[in-house]
Amino acid sequence: QVRLVESGGGSVQAGGSLTLSCSFSGIYIVSACMGWVRQAPGKEREGVAVIGADQGTVYGDSVKGRFSISIDHGKNILALQMNSLKSDDTAVYYCAYVDHENCHADNAYLVHPGTFDSWGQGTQVTVSS
Repeated sequence: QVRLVESGGGSVQAGGSLTLSCSFSGIYIVSACMGWVRQAPGKEREGVAVIGADQGTVYGDSVKGRFSISIDHGKNILALQMNSLKSDDTAVYYCAYVDHENCHADNAYLVHPGTFDSWGQGTQVTVSS
């Protein structure tokens, strides 16, 4: 019943900003952890940001201070605001979800993004230097 659909990807110059959106349904949000995971060609998946049922957040070291994750409950949208973009941010970005009881955002979800068990199709972000 879980459905995740990403949008908002595109091309942007280094130093610019971009906002990604994930429309979700079939999620019991107060129990869930949701996050953004990215993957560049030939590289492993990298956890970007996670938000827990208690609204706590964690961020990967490479994006800390530049990216912000949030949820709009009225629109059922998970967002990722990306600022000060770098060429190293170029990747496909995936919205992901896991239903763990009273889930708290934790670095473990960033290090082991395979913990998420529901995924969107991804949206491409390309940053030009």
